[in-house]
Formats: sequence, structure tokens, C-alpha cells
Amino acid sequence: MRRHYAIEITLTRPASCSELHRARQRVALAENADGTRLMTLQSAKSPGSALHRMRRRLDGQLPIDILATHYPDRSGHLLLNVDLGRHTTRALRWAAAANGQRPRDFLSRRLAQEVERCERERHRRLTAHLESLLHQHTREEVLSCAAGLLNRRSPSATAP
Repeated sequence: MRRHYAIEITLTRPASCSELHRARQRVALAENADGTRLMTLQSAKSPGSALHRMRRRLDGQLPIDILATHYPDRSGHLLLNVDLGRHTTRALRWAAAANGQRPRDFLSRRLAQEVERCERERHRRLTAHLESLLHQHTREEVLSCAAGLLNRRSPSATAP
């Protein structure tokens, strides 16, 4: 059974008007304000085949960096389609074989580890900033100020 999958296309740079025009002759696209991300739908039997078909349809038409499913699966994961190039793919296969894993499993684990490392680092920096503030201000002052900022700040302005 074929379904439609929402695909987010991240570009390496904003697409030119002529690139977008040529791509739109193949696929219906919606773009964000700065022209570096596009959205489209692709009919396929699975999210993976939808990404693969979209890559084939648009490869060479746009400066594509990453294709990703827009909505998470039941496990909360997004599926990525990244063209790593021959040399990187060869190195990935070698590293995966050295670890007794399939390349996609090896890359998935490495990405998850890096995301986790980045989250820990962000938490460490936030904690250090808060500790610095608590040396100069009372708990009540810090909490009141943070609450005021959070009430004024729009949800879309939060950092990733």
C-alpha cells in the first residue's frame, strides 16, 4: 500500500530561482523564508523508499544536503537520507566492518552518541551559567527573571 510521506529537504545553500524553477517542474515544493529548507510530499510504500525516490528525482537539480522524513515514526525517530560521497562512504563501511556492524547501524549509533554528547554539553554550559548567576543574585531574583523572560519569549524563538 502506497502512502504519502512529508519530506523536508535541507539545502547546502539557498537555491537559485532557476534551480527552484527546474525542481518545481518535477516536484511540488514549499520553501522557508531564507530558501535553505523545502517541504514536499512523496508517494511510496515506506518512508525509506520515499526518501530514496525523492533523492533520485531531485539529485542534480538542487544543492541537497539532507532529506528527512518530516514526521517521526512510532519510535519518535526521523529517517535521514544523506549523500556522504564515495570517500566518506568507503570510510564508513570500513569503520562499521571493524566494529562488526552494518554501516547504517554504525552511523545511527554514532549520530545518537553525538546528539547525546551535545545535549550533555549544552546542559553543562547552562548549569555553569546558572551557578554564576546564583553567586551574584538570590534564587528568587534568578527564578523571577527567568519566569519573566519565558513569559515574554515566543515558543518559536527557543534554541534547538
